[in-house]
Amino acid sequence: MAEAWRGFKKDGHWDVDVNVRNFIQTNYTPYDGDESFLEGPTEATNKLWGRLQELQKEEREHNGVLECETEVVSSLTAYGPGYIDESMKDLEQIVGLQTDKPLKRAFMPYGGIKMAQQAASTYGYEVNAKYDKIFNEYHKTHNQAVFDAYTDEMKVARHTHIVTGLPDTYGRGRIVGDYRRVALYGIDFLIEQKKKDKKNCGTGVMTEEIIRLREEIADQIKALQGMKEMAKIYGYDISGPATTAKEAIQWLYFGYLAAIKTQNGAAMSVGRISTFLDIYIERDLKEGTLTEKEAQELIDHMTMKFRMVKFARIPSYNQLFS
Repeated sequence: MAEAWRGFKKDGHWDVDVNVRNFIQTNYTPYDGDESFLEGPTEATNKLWGRLQELQKEEREHNGVLECETEVVSSLTAYGPGYIDESMKDLEQIVGLQTDKPLKRAFMPYGGIKMAQQAASTYGYEVNAKYDKIFNEYHKTHNQAVFDAYTDEMKVARHTHIVTGLPDTYGRGRIVGDYRRVALYGIDFLIEQKKKDKKNCGTGVMTEEIIRLREEIADQIKALQGMKEMAKIYGYDISGPATTAKEAIQWLYFGYLAAIKTQNGAAMSVGRISTFLDIYIERDLKEGTLTEKEAQELIDHMTMKFRMVKFARIPSYNQLFS
């Protein structure tokens, strides 16, 4: 922690408990100047962005979807490392793709197998038939769980289109995680805090609510452990906090990548990250370990990755949200 947090003020309590807000309030520097300090894109950025624009053009020519997964169920570690272009992977300052190829849509059946199948078939792909049996007989999806909970009145209102956008299709909603925590604290510290949460959860009486909460915390711990494994695929160890601005951006992006590999919410927002990252960049600039041009490159490469986020959707979903 000492190396990662060098130069940061510890006037608050962010260094004792998980509190990103307090870290920002304690460490940010207001800026009232103009944009004259900004640098243009580097040669590496131009090459990668040029290749990505070519892929986006191909995507538009293929009816809006370049490729769609039909065999592999998306998870944190379902794929090996993926890059914008394998021949230029050393140029990527911030790494990580949703699947193994750029702009390839993942197969995410946990929300609803029928929706996943329809989304694939819309663009000329057919999901392996085995998943129809798996996600109808062996595993309940979110879609089916919601229908099981609906009353007769709700079903009628839905069927007659009096109410639209109901949880069976759009239930993942807007998901905003605090991915900054991964960078500031590292996964191991977050796991330890979650273990404390589980230890302190309940009063010894196993009510339905307590049982559910303890199970959810166990799932959260498992997910955090899975994020470490996902990062290892790209050669990174995110068990500890980020020690540089580059690591802070990469760690944060890995947190977001974990979310978009496992959830297909209507709006998978990365949240407000600019002030948080600026604290790391300002520190490294003062140390002389980072230049303004290098900082711009890091932000550009992160932004490219954000612009590549894609989900396989049914047409009606695209009409509403895209």
